[in-house]
Amino acid sequence: MSTLQTHSPIDGAIVAELELHSLSEVDVSVQHAGQAQHAWAELSVDARCTAVGKFVDALLQNSEAIGREITLQMGRPLSQTPGELAGFEERARHMISIAPTALAHHQPTAVNNFDRYIERLPLGTVAVLSPWNYPLLTSVNAIVPALLAGNAVLLKHSGQTPLVAERYAAAALASLPQGVFQILHLDHHNTAALVSHPNVDGVCFTGSVTGGLAVQQALSNKFVPCGLELGGKDPAYVRADADLDFTVGNLVDGAFFNSGQSCCGIERIYVHQDRFDSFVEQFVAISQDYVLGNPLDAATTLGPMVKASAADYVRQQVTDAVAAGAQSLISESHFGASAANTPYLGPQVLIDVNHSMSVMRDESFGPVIGIMRVGSDEEALALMNDSDYGLTASLWTEDVDAARQLGRHIDTGTVFLNRCDYLDPALAWTGVKNTGRGVSLSALGFDQVTRLKSWHLRTHR
Repeated sequence: MSTLQTHSPIDGAIVAELELHSLSEVDVSVQHAGQAQHAWAELSVDARCTAVGKFVDALLQNSEAIGREITLQMGRPLSQTPGELAGFEERARHMISIAPTALAHHQPTAVNNFDRYIERLPLGTVAVLSPWNYPLLTSVNAIVPALLAGNAVLLKHSGQTPLVAERYAAAALASLPQGVFQILHLDHHNTAALVSHPNVDGVCFTGSVTGGLAVQQALSNKFVPCGLELGGKDPAYVRADADLDFTVGNLVDGAFFNSGQSCCGIERIYVHQDRFDSFVEQFVAISQDYVLGNPLDAATTLGPMVKASAADYVRQQVTDAVAAGAQSLISESHFGASAANTPYLGPQVLIDVNHSMSVMRDESFGPVIGIMRVGSDEEALALMNDSDYGLTASLWTEDVDAARQLGRHIDTGTVFLNRCDYLDPALAWTGVKNTGRGVSLSALGFDQVTRLKSWHLRTHR
């Protein structure tokens, strides 16, 4: 049997060693899921809500251990992992609370002698493919609504965070009927086999554009719902009337929290020329206050990136931008990081950038930000929309009406005003362009894990 080894970005040590599941084991898991799903779907929504609530409770009983495991597997400072666990609970509890209403029948206007309604039914067996960067927050978005809707779930988590899958499995064992929730540790080939399996009825994938295309390819011989939450190159625009004392700190955090490894993190900033110099000065000052180091140390505020190769990609973006005329405002030596081949990378701020540079066009997924000077709302809008991605955009201004007007023309799934890098579980999480397709969170998040069935009954003749 093949083995999965997960190396910690902290020091390269092996933090997990698990057997990969075979193709025959994929078949068995899919078969068990199908058998369990029928009885699960026959339960009332209220009964499923109660069971999923116990599932959430069971996982949260191990919060401290899970937080440490997340840090060891992907490198986020231990002091920050409680925030992910709190976010996991917030989203899960919200989806449980709205499920009875969201999954209720839709009743059109009454017509004499007819009973007409639209029913939401589960898809059947749903495969959830989740990434490492926020291993609980990305997975809960699909797992909980899929279960609440009456589906069985097969979770394939990232090979960088397999212990999160193990924690989910233990929680399911204590709270859910056998077979309703299962985990699989898979290589790329067997992941494609899971996705393309004839008895897998829906797929929810969060990851890279390349991964999303691979999922689409695996689905090329069948028609099932597929939610794809892919990359981002999220912009911020700071207008001339912005409150800089409030704005700068929030944008630094939005750019560099989790070492910039967030699909909705800030990756490019446009600042009105009247505020540009002051904004940049404050931004650099706050950025230099980060403490880069071992994420298990209480003083650390910036841990390593997930892999040395990921950090080297960001270093190359910075090198290429500087060669093309950009100015680097923070010396890497300020944070004591070596030039290459280490996942430890301090934050970097670039000015004199433009959209011919990769750092302003391609997803960085690391602690680097390019800041451009703009002269008008129109210029900022054109630059914000000049991207292959469309997840979120944030506007920083005291003029709410101006923000609403601008926001109507921004090509993203979410527009923020005076905040960024946040998911509200009551709002739809979605995107356009290479950010993918589908919706998670909110009442609309149940759409991609259910199908509709119309009932048109003549009750009297």
